[in-house]
Amino acid sequence: MRTARRYIAREIYRSTAVVLVALVGLFMFFALIDGLDKVGERLSLLNLFYLQALDIPSYLYELLPIGLLIGAVLALAALAQRNELTILRASGISGMRLLVALWLITIPLVLGAFILSEFITPAAELHRSESRLELLGRTDGGRMSSGYWFKEADGKRGTRIINIGQLNGQGRVENVVLYEFAADDTLRATVQAVNGQFEQGHLVLRDLTETRIRPDSAKALSDARIPAAPISELVHLDERSIPTSLTPERLIARILTPERMAISDLLDYIRYLKSNQLQPDRQEVALWRKIAYPFTLLVMITIAAPIGFMQTRRGGVGLKVFTGIILGVSFFMLNQLALNAGMLGGWPPWATALVPSLIGLVIALLALLGMEYRHSLSLWLRQRRLQRSPL
Repeated sequence: MRTARRYIAREIYRSTAVVLVALVGLFMFFALIDGLDKVGERLSLLNLFYLQALDIPSYLYELLPIGLLIGAVLALAALAQRNELTILRASGISGMRLLVALWLITIPLVLGAFILSEFITPAAELHRSESRLELLGRTDGGRMSSGYWFKEADGKRGTRIINIGQLNGQGRVENVVLYEFAADDTLRATVQAVNGQFEQGHLVLRDLTETRIRPDSAKALSDARIPAAPISELVHLDERSIPTSLTPERLIARILTPERMAISDLLDYIRYLKSNQLQPDRQEVALWRKIAYPFTLLVMITIAAPIGFMQTRRGGVGLKVFTGIILGVSFFMLNQLALNAGMLGGWPPWATALVPSLIGLVIALLALLGMEYRHSLSLWLRQRRLQRSPL
């Protein structure tokens, strides 16, 4: 069985690699066509190719489940067409035993996906975001029309809201506005800075204007009298250092897609959001989906098993590949539907991540068991009909 498993693994790896190359190339081609209108003085065609190359790890990670499904169907259908699966089944190897062999074959892909997810993809996405910031002055996600917004405690039982107009990478920022609130949520001060730098637990602002508001300003205004002293003070400073829980990594996490972050970075960012009373639902769902990703690969190979094994009896390779593509696209759409429905309906993050995979696994196992025991089931049903029929 070990020799057969190695042979099947080689066929599946080869077919999966071919499918992934085709899918990644197709996605990169369309992305390249879409990005041609951005080519200009700031972004050259070579820069565009560089940005597209940095997207390759993300494409690989996202397309690996569908690529594995189609590649496994191709490989198993080819083996069945050459009657090699028939020989294995005739030698006494059951369908469930072949399925266990397919699960073992998937383990190296799971390890490769883990390395891709935790090390290669986050690093490539980080370089891509910083390159887009440098070349285009902006990045894809996390930015509103007014810039990037952050909220944190100021260490004095108050709250600080930070608005950053532009991120430049390596913790450098421009057009920074700070709103400092007291414990009773009254505005204490506003700060406007031309630029700044996040470093070693501090935000160093330069060329800033600070508006300090007196604590009794609300009362002074409510009296409808001219106060004896100004209720605010305008101060110009060359530099000011502010303690902050934000780091360059958390700045980048704000603009990265959660699914493309490493698990350790996701956990750190979730802790930051929770400590500042912010909603971490999107990040928690992404964390659970990354945890469930190896299980998704096992589901894909399980779905491919009954499709490939059916080739031993009837049907052509083209029909099986088409079925695999339809199932792969359907599973992808089910995942996206579960993500959106879970976010809108407030489902637990683990349910949003695991329910589509569990549904796919149950359907595939039932199909495989139905193929494995169809003769026994039909014989049992025939005996039942004979027993019920009158003599």
